[in-house]
Amino acid sequence: MSGNPASSSEQNNNSYETKTNLRMSEKKCLFNLGVYRREAVKSYKSYDFFRHDNEEAMKIRKQCALVALEDVKAYLTEDNGQIAVFDATNTTRERRDLILNFAEENSFKVFFVESVCDDPDVIAANILEVKVSSPDYPERNRENVMEDFLKRIECYKVTYQPLDPDNYDKDLSFIKVINVGQRFLVNKVQDYIQSKIVYYLMNIHVQPRTIYLCRHGESEFNLLGKIGGDSGLSVRGKQFAQALRKFLEEQEIADLKVWTSQLKRTIQTAESLGVTYEQWKILNEIDAGVCEEMTYAEIEEQYPDEFALRDEEKYLYRYPGGESYQDLVQRLEPVIMELERQGNVLVISHQAVMRCLLAYFLDKGADELPYLRCPLHTIFKLTPVAYGCKVETIKLNVEAVNTHRDKPTNNLPKNQTPVRMRRNSFTPLSSSNTIRRPRNYSVGSRPLKPLSPLRALDMQEGADQPKTQVSIPVV
Repeated sequence: MSGNPASSSEQNNNSYETKTNLRMSEKKCLFNLGVYRREAVKSYKSYDFFRHDNEEAMKIRKQCALVALEDVKAYLTEDNGQIAVFDATNTTRERRDLILNFAEENSFKVFFVESVCDDPDVIAANILEVKVSSPDYPERNRENVMEDFLKRIECYKVTYQPLDPDNYDKDLSFIKVINVGQRFLVNKVQDYIQSKIVYYLMNIHVQPRTIYLCRHGESEFNLLGKIGGDSGLSVRGKQFAQALRKFLEEQEIADLKVWTSQLKRTIQTAESLGVTYEQWKILNEIDAGVCEEMTYAEIEEQYPDEFALRDEEKYLYRYPGGESYQDLVQRLEPVIMELERQGNVLVISHQAVMRCLLAYFLDKGADELPYLRCPLHTIFKLTPVAYGCKVETIKLNVEAVNTHRDKPTNNLPKNQTPVRMRRNSFTPLSSSNTIRRPRNYSVGSRPLKPLSPLRALDMQEGADQPKTQVSIPVV
């Protein structure tokens, strides 16, 4: 990242890290130089630390940058990371050249994100929202924080050299975000990942809003313990729909939009609200393929290997003829992007879908995502803030069955290769190409019996893995 502090880049950094974590299944990709600086200095005194003529402090800051870049290198080369966000001000050409030389030495691509803000009202609001809660200011005194941080900004202005798209930096890949998205300047985007970063940054906003997530009311299939299908609401499910309407009326939420899937149980829930709602097919529940409308006991009895494989690696496992959680995350990208663009929204969806949405906003990794608790008849109120998202759980007073399954102990059948070991294996059930799907078999190992004519579709070549990138905020 690049640009002066308090330019709303903190929200951008955290949001992009969250998206990257979810899409790339990584646990850590953000390297915030402030964290390294606080580790080195331990206690922040005042803006004097950021004066350009404070030689001792300048040496410490540069050393912190070098240490952080070494961690970036380790993450991308040793930990199989794909995208690293180096979050620092990076306001001088000297510092950016240091980063570029580091990237060239290690064959990394670099994309700069510069946040520029000259609106004093936005700067002041950002200081109060973000910096008052910063570890630099444990006393949380708003007036003192405002005074000190404004002086810190003045220290940066002395040496600040913006990215120059016309001359010095014309060959660099970057985006300038001006006044929190009022304008954008995009320069020399090189590949798919960089274009996705641009697309994402041009769609998010930092205006206050609330996102409400809930599942449909209890369905008839919920009562029977069946997954998938398109059953209607149970008696208690209809009671929840009425309770949800009462809750929304009491909240008096301004300009609330309501989204549902195209399945009967979410539509029936929304119909009871007495408001206009929008149906999204991509909000439909995860496709269980040949296991649709079956209970877990039936799946375990009829397809014991499938049952065990899903327990082994739930995020990557794909139902025969259906989807994996990884597929679902990719499917939900448009609705996630639209949520970033919108104001107040209520999303009435399904258990797996809601897990993916919660994982995105709460920064949960692929290991946690499939086991997030999303009980029926419960509302999750999400309020995006800098560095994260506040969450409040509201349980409406209507009983419902429990559909949650805890993460099981390892019950993989003997001699069965774990899912992670088979991601790039050859399978005789499809082409001879090397593939990157979780539901494949090593040469010579026992394949499952054919389950569906759609089975071959599950074995298609996955998308190529993105090349290593370093996204540099110029904050």
